[in-house]
Amino acid sequence: MSQFTPEPEPPLRDYKPIHPESRLRELARKLWVPLAALGLLLAKFKWILLAVFKLKVFTTSASMLVSVAAYAWLWGWRFGVGFVLLLLVHEMGHVLELRRQGVPASAPLFIPFMGAVVGMKQMPKDAWREAQVALAGPILGSLGAAVVWIAGEALDSDFLVALAFTGFLLNLFNLLPIVPLDGGRAVAAIHPAIWALGLAGLIALAVFFPNPILLLVLVLGGLELWHRWQARGHPDTAAYYRVQPWQRAAVAVTYIGLALALGLAMSATHIERDL
Repeated sequence: MSQFTPEPEPPLRDYKPIHPESRLRELARKLWVPLAALGLLLAKFKWILLAVFKLKVFTTSASMLVSVAAYAWLWGWRFGVGFVLLLLVHEMGHVLELRRQGVPASAPLFIPFMGAVVGMKQMPKDAWREAQVALAGPILGSLGAAVVWIAGEALDSDFLVALAFTGFLLNLFNLLPIVPLDGGRAVAAIHPAIWALGLAGLIALAVFFPNPILLLVLVLGGLELWHRWQARGHPDTAAYYRVQPWQRAAVAVTYIGLALALGLAMSATHIERDL
């Protein structure tokens, strides 16, 4: 009968538990050099930061970065950057026209998923000048989208073509004839009654394609329409909307022509995807 001899157990190795404090110390040692360098850089060039805040560039830049991050979170950083730049081109059309008219205007402020706004310290002198300000945004914005389209065709980039399509859609949506959209401010020079058609069209869009942005624009547009309707009999209001026939015709031709051009551009840049 054979005897079984068990194998000796391996010697126990020393076990040293990992303490969270040691991890933190190690991470702090890795981070303190770049953080110290950043602090030194900021201290050395603090006058640049002060100038940025003073010129209000920081507000625009910060709101742009927040918007880029919001759009990038859903559709990727390339789309986020491209879309916000198209928004910037659109808003700069308003800014340039306001400053041409001598109306003080702020730099654009970007609001994620709502676009951007430009602050005015005073209204233009009349509906004709307001229409010029309103149409300047979609005109320059459409040119910006067209540049992206041309680049997309030259580089054979579906992404750039799709981004151009989004830019055309953005500017066409802004031409809806209801305040606070650009189209509502433009058609006031044609006839304020067109606002009612815009409101009806927006209600239809909100019913068939419900989303929070349409509902918000609908509420704001309805309130603004009611406010302007209530003030229609005031002498200053009547004078504001008094437009020469040639001015009315110029706004109508520009408005309708731009809307048709944007519709054609969207059709040309629409990319079909196989399911």
